[in-house]
Amino acid sequence: MAVERYWEDAKVGDEGVSPTMTVTGAMVDMYADVSGDHTLLHVDEEYARKSHFGERVAHGLFGLAVADGLKCQADYRFLPGMSLGWNWDFLLPIRIGDTLHVKFRVDSMRPSNSKPGWGIVIIPCELINQKGEVVQRGEHKLMIPRRPVDTAP
Repeated sequence: MAVERYWEDAKVGDEGVSPTMTVTGAMVDMYADVSGDHTLLHVDEEYARKSHFGERVAHGLFGLAVADGLKCQADYRFLPGMSLGWNWDFLLPIRIGDTLHVKFRVDSMRPSNSKPGWGIVIIPCELINQKGEVVQRGEHKLMIPRRPVDTAP
């Protein structure tokens, strides 16, 4: 079981790598149902075969959701906090059958100005396929609980 870190337990330069996940057509279909985005490129093989991709591909936001979920499964993780936002780029299509993982690092840290007892971290992340290609990347701004004064590491 991975240890969940308080803000003080992190340092700039810390890195993490997630487990992998293989994308299936059923996952893309479920994402279409949850999001309501049934664009044919994502859900209709015949339509997608005629597209510039030549096959069905996952939604861009599916990739961001997967990246966040995989990051939360890495051995390096924080206590549950609050997401303050993502800055995210879609670089390459995510294809059915791709096996994805996330690499990330702590880029910067500061105490929260508005919420005592919390700290903010900026975490650059890369979503990488089985070929080693970065299919999506960006950074996550996250507010993490600070260690209570009356507890020791």
